[in-house]
Amino acid sequence: MRRHLPVALAVTALAAAACGGSTSEAPTGASGDAPLAVTVGFYPYEFVAQRVGGDDVQVTNLTAPGAEPHDLELSPQQVAGLSETDLVVYARGFQPAVDEAVEQQAQDRALDVLSAVELLDGVHSEEEEGADEEHEGEELEGDPHVWLDPTRLATIAGAVADRLGELDPDRAEVFERRAVELSAGLKELDGDMREGLSDCERKQIVTSHDAFGYLAAAYGLEQVSLAGLSPEDEASPKRLAEVATYAKEKGVTTVFFEELVSPKVAQSLAREVGAEAKVLSPLEGPPESGDYLSAMRTSLESLRTALGCA
Repeated sequence: MRRHLPVALAVTALAAAACGGSTSEAPTGASGDAPLAVTVGFYPYEFVAQRVGGDDVQVTNLTAPGAEPHDLELSPQQVAGLSETDLVVYARGFQPAVDEAVEQQAQDRALDVLSAVELLDGVHSEEEEGADEEHEGEELEGDPHVWLDPTRLATIAGAVADRLGELDPDRAEVFERRAVELSAGLKELDGDMREGLSDCERKQIVTSHDAFGYLAAAYGLEQVSLAGLSPEDEASPKRLAEVATYAKEKGVTTVFFEELVSPKVAQSLAREVGAEAKVLSPLEGPPESGDYLSAMRTSLESLRTALGCA
């Protein structure tokens, strides 16, 4: 079950905590050479804010490295800091604690990145063979894992640049230029992904949870997930049996799991079907080295090996 600190409780600590975090130390309505204070929900939007904002922003990530962002609990200092930040960049519905804090502290200073792009339906895919009936009718407003499509992340970069430009018109052209540069890098990545996954023996990727829908849709792959959109969702025995049968029929060689959750179920399934269990990062946290662009290229190589690509 997701747990987070009730914002009502956190707000009572506002006066005492207002100077406690890096976000709250940054000025609101920055002027001159002062950096804008930007708070983000988790890593992909930290990457975007830093690349678009450069030295003109001070970015604070609410999710610590190594933490699972869905389960984020906010401290009173973090909640209080939202009242001092210039812009909050977040994905509404992805982190309930952030949603609640934004509603209470920063509604007029927040950018919901999901409002900037077209979303895939937030329904567990029923297209793969043997799909579990328990997922039928499981509806969400939309799949929030948009950052795994580089072209959508490029659109989000433009939206971030627009909001920063509204806050600081004198630097609007600089923000726009950086967003264009980032978008060019993301479009190059998209081209590499498209070419690298165009000629493969298999198209099926078996994953521990339904995080790779945008990546699959963008590059003609078929995601077969053990559980739903949240990594907290648990695969039922029936679902595990069905995916095992499917994996054997399709000759799946790799079962993917993500680095921030337990690999035990994926490893067990891999042993059953004679496959390997390997990490495929959804990039919900920062990579151990490099950045979003290099980590996505690492994922590309993992996918090419698993799918037998030429």
